Amino acid sequence: MRYRTRVTAPAAALFGTAAALTVGGGAHAAPGGPGEPGEPGAPGTETLGDPVYPNLGNTGYRVHEYHLDFAYDATTRLVDATATLKLRTTQALTRFSLDCLGLDIRTVRVNGREAVFEQVEEKLRITPDRPLPKGVAATVRVAYSADPRRIPQPLTGWVVTLDGFAVAGQPNLAHTVFPCNDHPQDKADFTFRVTAPAGLKGVASGRLVCTENLADGRTATTYRSASPMATELVQISVGDYVIKERQGPHGLPLRDVVPTARAEALEPALALTPGHVEWLEARLGAYPFEMYGILPCNSDDPAAFDFTGLETQTLTIYKPNYLLQAEPKIGSHMMHELVHTYFGNLVSPATWADLWLNEGHADYYGLLYRYERGWADGLGLLSLEARMKATYALGDQWRKDSGPVAAPPSAARLFDGQRYLGGVLVLFALRELVGEDVFHAIERAFLDRYRNSVATTQNYIDVASEVSGQDLSGFLRDWLYGTVTPRMPNHPDWTVTPPKSSLAAGRAAARSHDNSATL
Repeated sequence: MRYRTRVTAPAAALFGTAAALTVGGGAHAAPGGPGEPGEPGAPGTETLGDPVYPNLGNTGYRVHEYHLDFAYDATTRLVDATATLKLRTTQALTRFSLDCLGLDIRTVRVNGREAVFEQVEEKLRITPDRPLPKGVAATVRVAYSADPRRIPQPLTGWVVTLDGFAVAGQPNLAHTVFPCNDHPQDKADFTFRVTAPAGLKGVASGRLVCTENLADGRTATTYRSASPMATELVQISVGDYVIKERQGPHGLPLRDVVPTARAEALEPALALTPGHVEWLEARLGAYPFEMYGILPCNSDDPAAFDFTGLETQTLTIYKPNYLLQAEPKIGSHMMHELVHTYFGNLVSPATWADLWLNEGHADYYGLLYRYERGWADGLGLLSLEARMKATYALGDQWRKDSGPVAAPPSAARLFDGQRYLGGVLVLFALRELVGEDVFHAIERAFLDRYRNSVATTQNYIDVASEVSGQDLSGFLRDWLYGTVTPRMPNHPDWTVTPPKSSLAAGRAAARSHDNSATL
């Protein structure tokens, strides 16, 4: 998980009102309004109405597929790129927008015809040569170049390495790497073609489709995702890599992309993955994607990126030196990142206020893995119950400083510990109430129902009520949205420490977002 955030500057103007978010792969546009058959159309609105990042996303269309073609020049360290989007309109459009920042746009074509475009703040506004009717397919091709070094971390999705780059777009930075509808609500299929100079390799999320040896010594590799992906989960990287392949449970292909000079030192950590997958499959079901692997990013610069691990789909990126530690130091967090394959990638948050579904689950199973092996956590505790008792005591303070678990007060507070351990506390309370067997049934039912889509907090509450056979809406809403910590089932002796004055301002200034309890 990425443990940092960025507050996007407000747009100077937004067109219309925020469209209502839908879940389960539905269209983005609100019903009715501009673009009904026979009407001339209107500009799409430049927001999906996210409560944390209101400037992300755009309406009027849904993207079905991205084809990203990246060519890296090792001399200039620039990327020459083309992003081709296949979309379908949900209203008649005279103009539409993509999220885009820090990219040098050369041309934009819609259905093969050159289109007028302008870059305004974090939007690329596109006016096709003729309006797009409602319900039609369209192809948008954007040619551009990018300098990964232009915008410093943590304000960019580019990760500059010793010999190339990698990508870390979560939560709101994929559009600094490629023009897109940058919100998990609009999942799409992805194809990547990555061209690298001699001596370097290009890799990406998904399965390798083909390799081309070009006349000038460069190599182009094409990867394709087998499942839809949120823009923030894309991984593209170029570097001096060795590809290490091994088998996981049931023949699952495992592919690690490792800096050549670090391969031997990192092997003990990489060899842990098959056992991690086996442990998690026993709890959450079969691994849901075509492969899994780890990308230890080739940089020791502490400012290269400000997270420990990030669950880019099928290829998790890490700080390399973190993985050089012994298994008791890293196994819990490696499990945290693997859990995101299910909670975050397979089922993505419908809004960023639903982040606890990702982080609470990742910490829950990551901590279980730790305690089962007898490894003490950062507080020296050896059981989930002991850690939850300590966390429970902080409940009211965290709600005061960071908002309720499912209601972060701002982007600056999004990745606070409340979304991590606070989320674990909610899951622990639910398990205490319904019992372990019913809890596991809820988890699997939720993943099955919303696989390859997005889900809200309310969706989780509804599944929990349905599977348990009792109305849990009041219980879970108190835990997720209440300003006071509820009583813990089965633990009447647990007490909450009265909160002191808010610590939010000081903590926000520190910009520390390594808040997973598995670290």
